[in-house]
Amino acid sequence: VTLAQARWVQFSSDTRSQAAGTKPASACWTREFFLPMTTRERPNILVTGTPGVGKTTFCESLTQIPELSIRHIEVSQMVREKKLYKEWDDEMDCSIFDEDMVGDELEPLLENGGFLVDFHSAGFVDASWFDLVVVLRADTNVLWGRLERRHYGENKIRQNVEAEIFQTCLDEVREAFEGSPVPVWELIHDDQEQLESAIGRITEFIRGFPGQDGLM
Repeated sequence: VTLAQARWVQFSSDTRSQAAGTKPASACWTREFFLPMTTRERPNILVTGTPGVGKTTFCESLTQIPELSIRHIEVSQMVREKKLYKEWDDEMDCSIFDEDMVGDELEPLLENGGFLVDFHSAGFVDASWFDLVVVLRADTNVLWGRLERRHYGENKIRQNVEAEIFQTCLDEVREAFEGSPVPVWELIHDDQEQLESAIGRITEFIRGFPGQDGLM
């Protein structure tokens, strides 16, 4: 049983009938989400955002809180180590990950919950894998400095900063989770104070998750 399930339903002026299986062609159909009981004892949280906003620092900070019993999956590292890609972008000097390969690797890991999934892309994920999405944001000057310290080339830095300006990751999440009951939180991470505030919010969310039974 997953946290979020969906069905396609047809609406008329006074009746509603349930569809089976796939999305119908008619424009009068819409997708309806509902929430059965989840079997996950701990939540899965997707942490996404432009490279350099501090996803890994954020996730590692949360894993250092023993009572949360939550683990960190850095998807970029998984892609490299397991070779979950079929192409290489010479201009950006990075792999172009294979969505199906990454999805097949992630899905069984997330079944029982308790993971922070850290990745810059959310367009390929299934909403039912997650109980919360965190989109980290950063001021563009802060972001530029962080990417320079990673020794990114100027063109690569500029493209990432532009992606942050145009909130590419946030829009991708909104599209991927449209109609889903999974909450999406936009959190700023420019400095240590903001990091600690964000960690506090996530800690409260995990403690209050239904399977945690009042974790203290």
